[in-house]
Amino acid sequence: MDSAEEPEPRTRPGEEQSEYRRRLGTRQTQMIAIGGTIGTGLFLGAGTAIAEAGPSLLIWYALAGAVVFLVVRALGELLMYRPASGSFADYAREFLGPFWGYATTWTYWIMWVTTGMAEITAAGQFVRYWYPGFDQWKTALIALVVLTCANLISVKIFGELEFWFAMVKVTAILGVILVGLGVLVLGFGDAGRTASVTHLWADGGLAPHGVWNSLMTLQIVLFAYLGVELVGVTAGETKDPEKNIPRAINTLPLRFGLFYIGALVVILSVVSWSEFHPGTSPFVAAFTKIGIPAAAGIVNFVVLTSALSSCNAGGLYATARMLRTAGLNGDGPTSLARLTDKGVPRTALFVSALVMAGGVAINAIDPEHAFTYITSVSTGGAILVWSIILVTHLRYREAVREGRAAASPYRMPGAPYSNWLALAGFAFVTVLIAWHADTRVSLYVIGVWIILLVAGYAARRTRTPATTAATAEDV
Repeated sequence: MDSAEEPEPRTRPGEEQSEYRRRLGTRQTQMIAIGGTIGTGLFLGAGTAIAEAGPSLLIWYALAGAVVFLVVRALGELLMYRPASGSFADYAREFLGPFWGYATTWTYWIMWVTTGMAEITAAGQFVRYWYPGFDQWKTALIALVVLTCANLISVKIFGELEFWFAMVKVTAILGVILVGLGVLVLGFGDAGRTASVTHLWADGGLAPHGVWNSLMTLQIVLFAYLGVELVGVTAGETKDPEKNIPRAINTLPLRFGLFYIGALVVILSVVSWSEFHPGTSPFVAAFTKIGIPAAAGIVNFVVLTSALSSCNAGGLYATARMLRTAGLNGDGPTSLARLTDKGVPRTALFVSALVMAGGVAINAIDPEHAFTYITSVSTGGAILVWSIILVTHLRYREAVREGRAAASPYRMPGAPYSNWLALAGFAFVTVLIAWHADTRVSLYVIGVWIILLVAGYAARRTRTPATTAATAEDV
C-alpha cells in the first residue's frame, strides 16, 4: 500500500498553487514504468515489423532495448542528482545551456503530441475490429475527450487510471505467453499441430527478406520503446523518488525480456512469421490462428487499452508537464505554468489536447497511412530527445569531476563509453530512417522543427534578453 498522502494544498477552490503535489505512490510509479514499456508499437507496430523482418525482429528488440536502457540509466543518475518534473529540460538547461533546455522542452512536447496522435489512431483501428464501419476519426475524438477530462481532475486520478491500464496490459501479455506455451507443449487449438519453435529459423531463415530489409524495421522497434523515460517526467510528483525511481529503472531489462522478447518468441513459435500482415496486431492474429475467437476479441480490447494508456501517460500527462516547464522557464507563455488547486497544469493540458486533435484530422483525411506517418515523426523526435539526455549526462559527469556538481548515488554503468555506444546506435537508426522513402518524411519534419526551434529561441531572447532558469524546486 502507498504511504499516507500529503495533505491537500491550502488553496480555496478555483485558486492556483505553485508546486506539484507528490501524489504518485510506489505501486502507481511502478505500474506507470511498466506501462511505459508496453505500447502500441508492440501490440500493433510489431505486425508490420514481423512481416518485414521475420524472426530476426527478436534481435532488434533486444539490441534496441539495451540501448534505450542506457538512456534511462543516464536519466536515472541525473534524477538522483536532483529529482525534478520536466527534468530533461532542466538538466539540459543546467549542463548544456539555455537553448538546449528550450529545445528539449518543446521537442519532447511535440514528440509526445505526435505519439498521442499515433495512439488514438491505433485506438480507431482496434475499435474497427468489432465495428468495421465505424470511422477511425470518431474513435480518436472520443478517446481524446475522455482522457483529457480524466487528466483534468487530479494527478491521483491519472495515477489510478494508468495503474489499471498497465495492470490490464501486464495480465494480458502474461496470459498470451501462458496460452502460447500451452499450445506448444500440449498441442491444443487449431495451431497445435503446426506450432513449433522451429518457426524461428525454418521458414525462410532468421531474416527471410535479407538482413538489410530486416534492419529497416529498427524505426518501428524504437517506437515501441517510447515511454520508458516517463519515470523521469513523474519524478516531481512521485513519493520517495530516491527509492522508487531506481527500483523502476532497475527492473527495465526484466520487463523488456518478458513483455517484448518473451511474448514475441512464443507468438512466432505458435504461428509462422509469414502469416502476419502489416496493420494487424500479431497478438490478435495469433489467437485467431489458435482458434479462440473470443480470446482474440479480449486481446483486441487489451491492445485498445494499451493505446489509451500511452495517450493518457505520454500524450497528455507528459506533454502538459513539459509545457508547464516552458511556462516556468520563460520558454513559453507564463499562463502555461499555472496549476489548479488539485495540482493539474490545466492550461498546458488544454493546449496539448487541442494540438493532438490534429491526429483526428489526419485520421479523417488519410486513415490508411496515418499510423506510419505519425510514428516516423515520433521516432525522430525520440532519437533527438534521448540523444540530448545522453549528452547532458556526459556534461554532468564532467561537472562532477570538476567539482561543479554533486555526485549522484545512482550511477550509469560504463559511462562515458556506454553513452557514445548508445549515440552511435541512434545515428545508425537515423541513417536507416533516411534510407526508406516512407519514413524519410520524419527527417524533413525534424529539420523544419529545428529551424522553428532556432527561430523561436531567437524571438524569445529578443523578447526577454535576460534568460531565466527555473530551479528544481520551482519545477
